[in-house]
Amino acid sequence: MPPTEASQLPANYKEIYTAQRVAKNQKLARTLQRMGFAQVAGSIFAHPTQYIETDFNPVKTWIEYVNRLLGALIGVFVFLTVAFALPYWRRDRTIFWLAFASFILTGVQGYLGSLVVSTNLLPVMVTVHMALALVIVALLLYAVDRARWGQGDVASRLPEADLIDASAGIKRPAAALQMWLWAALLLTFWQIVLGTQVREQVDIVSAAVDYVGRENWVSKLGSVFSLHRTVSAAVLLLNVYVGYEIWQLAQKRLRNLVTATLSLIGLEILAGIVLASFALPAVVQPVHLTLATVLFGVQFLTLLAVARSRKSTETIAPTDAPRRVVA
Repeated sequence: MPPTEASQLPANYKEIYTAQRVAKNQKLARTLQRMGFAQVAGSIFAHPTQYIETDFNPVKTWIEYVNRLLGALIGVFVFLTVAFALPYWRRDRTIFWLAFASFILTGVQGYLGSLVVSTNLLPVMVTVHMALALVIVALLLYAVDRARWGQGDVASRLPEADLIDASAGIKRPAAALQMWLWAALLLTFWQIVLGTQVREQVDIVSAAVDYVGRENWVSKLGSVFSLHRTVSAAVLLLNVYVGYEIWQLAQKRLRNLVTATLSLIGLEILAGIVLASFALPAVVQPVHLTLATVLFGVQFLTLLAVARSRKSTETIAPTDAPRRVVA
């Protein structure tokens, strides 16, 4: 259990923890150097904040502690997911391997989290940590979706009940639509990575002014912030186009996913405007990140649903299609 007061720590806790952190970081940097990642290793060696131990802050300490407890709980849940995926070994081994890969990556994610702390939020570590979290989300969603709907069998066919107008027949999504969905998903992924880099810039700017004058921090952010703001418009426009194309398929579940996607983007943009206009209120920052992560998940589910719809219409025989009498 972490302490609640500085008096519970050794008198020279800063020197003790700094020495431990520097030793861990140098070991990591030497390993990366041997693996050929000389630039990343150099950034770890050169990062000045790793030699600085901040004053004890009980609030931040307990936030980090709760974060680690949740990480451990996630590890337990992912392990149980692997256990429940074992029966799929004979039916669809991909489901098991997706769950197992998620479990391994969750362990890697925990180690990366410790490096984020030990390097005092080294920019490259924060970005990799966030990107890997999104990869784990995608793997788990794919495993659950594949287990639920099956692959290539009768259960994977599109049910007539899902159609807005069954008399119009089933419309097969175009291959180009899947490509646009991939583009929208990857653009969101890039936007989230840019967001982590903006957060890193906020840390640098705030530390440089000793965490005062919060209302001026946004104006001192570099080109990454401008790019992040510009890409948000591209995310909106691309998803509006993709949403329009999906809407024409007249499938209830796909329309629900489109509605969720555009709603999340609207809330995300609103949160971004609040952050930029009102001196980065601390309470909005995690909301902004959470909305982005959920948006990524919904977009990935939409991609899976469209791919399944394409496959379903291919498996339906011509005699299953609605017949029209032409005079």
